[in-house]
Amino acid sequence: MQTWTITEIWLSGIALMLLLVQLPAVWVLLARLLQAPRRHPPLQPAFAQPEQLAAVSVVVPTLNEADRIQPCLAGLTRQGYELREVIVVDSRSTDGTIDRVKAAQSTDPRFRCLTDDPLPVGWVGRPWALHYGFLHSAEQSEWILGIDADTVPQPGLVASLLQTAEQQNYDLISLSPRFILKDLGECWLQPALLMTLVYRFGAAGDQTVTADRVMANGQCFLCRRSLLVDLGGYSSARNSFCDDVTLARHAAQAGAKVGFLDGAKVLKVRMYEGALETWREWGRSLDLKDASSIAQKWGDFAFLLMVQGMPLLMTLLFGLWVSLGYQTLPILAALGLNAFLLLIRFALLGAIAASYDFSQAKASWSFWLSPLADLLAVYRIFLSSWQTPTQWRGRQYDFN
Repeated sequence: MQTWTITEIWLSGIALMLLLVQLPAVWVLLARLLQAPRRHPPLQPAFAQPEQLAAVSVVVPTLNEADRIQPCLAGLTRQGYELREVIVVDSRSTDGTIDRVKAAQSTDPRFRCLTDDPLPVGWVGRPWALHYGFLHSAEQSEWILGIDADTVPQPGLVASLLQTAEQQNYDLISLSPRFILKDLGECWLQPALLMTLVYRFGAAGDQTVTADRVMANGQCFLCRRSLLVDLGGYSSARNSFCDDVTLARHAAQAGAKVGFLDGAKVLKVRMYEGALETWREWGRSLDLKDASSIAQKWGDFAFLLMVQGMPLLMTLLFGLWVSLGYQTLPILAALGLNAFLLLIRFALLGAIAASYDFSQAKASWSFWLSPLADLLAVYRIFLSSWQTPTQWRGRQYDFN
């Protein structure tokens, strides 16, 4: 009979405690990922039907977007007759954004530009601009589509959204896009940050989520006008830095049918320039604390730490212990579990690769090393969960 040394007892105890914490998290992760084969298929480009004439008003919030808005305007111009109007709501840009919009208006009369009223107390700029655009949209439009200025709408986007919503009785649909990556740093970091969302909420198109786990993306956010009227426009998300998720969860709680679907074939987006801007800007809202309870916020962080942040470190640590001769059952089991989580993580890279456009990437190979950034991504979630943003897109906020 083999007798364990004091060191083996201590190390095995550490491994056993980690197993007891990780196993429930792994069970939840697998339950979410196994829903992927039953998810809603990706949206395909479509052509509008005659009865959909002028059914949609688009609202584009802008603030100093001159360097990024042109592909968005061009993409909206290529949409069909289902698009009644494009309302660009500008928040007093100083960089020539309005000039770009006026140039588009000269060739497409569906465009018009509004300057929103000064930001009311208690509002964040983006939901205020969307709310302002909604209030000034044509009442004949049955649908309101929020589009971000950094997106690149593909031909057939609006018709595809409209047909999906009407055929499947959705009241609200938002899309996950195809991300355009360029620099080495963002090719490495952005997929790790995106994976925090996949781990917490499953793949886009999952139809099994409850109202408090609804995911949404405001870059492309289609909502029935009647639902927005019932919700008071965007007012329920007025002080939220993740207004898309906040509004979608309010809608789901009110009984609306809400979908977060795969839009990689109809929508592209160039979100941020480089890894630093990705870390700073996207990281501020990834925790979704404005749409979550305190328990949910910190529960999600702990979950991510167990299944995404720690596996690489734990695989290396337990592998070292095993190589030193500490081969007890708890240590071997902990090593196996964390190696299994690493295998899942690398396999998911292949699954999400279609969500990226690498045609302009300078070092696309770094995408395949993004699991090395996972602990950093989880740390960013911690920072965002702990801190309240004080500025966003050049605006200062103080909700205290």
